[in-house]
Amino acid sequence: MGTRGRRSIAELMVVNSPHANRVVAKRPDAPRHLEPSEATEWREMVASMPPAYFAGSHYPRLAQLCRVTVATRHTHQLIEACRKQKKTDIMEYCRLLNVQLKESAMIMRLMRSMRLTHQTVYRADSAKQRPALGPPLLFKPWNRQQ
Repeated sequence: MGTRGRRSIAELMVVNSPHANRVVAKRPDAPRHLEPSEATEWREMVASMPPAYFAGSHYPRLAQLCRVTVATRHTHQLIEACRKQKKTDIMEYCRLLNVQLKESAMIMRLMRSMRLTHQTVYRADSAKQRPALGPPLLFKPWNRQQ
């Protein structure tokens, strides 16, 4: 026997609900021009956000963010190798630190432009997390036939 009355918005939005549309927003796959390590970074970032969070206009910035993130890891490896040398070239070490600083600033700019920072998750007036973004409404509940 079924439930009586109108369906709630929450019930209509649940994917497993018999009343929900079966269309689920897909996560964008990494572009072909990205290196394998950059594509892995893309998938991790996309998986950390709700399925329909990234629009097509985000893709170039997201690809650049993945490139810079992988480059920053490589720069970190060069800095560690420079530190382990018995006779460290101070000019080379300072140059690498400057490169790392510029890469970090670029990462922060790209993340802010796509609203991927922690401020999009936490409320400014308290330590509570913001409510999670649910799946987008794929239909208008008031147009739904019962």
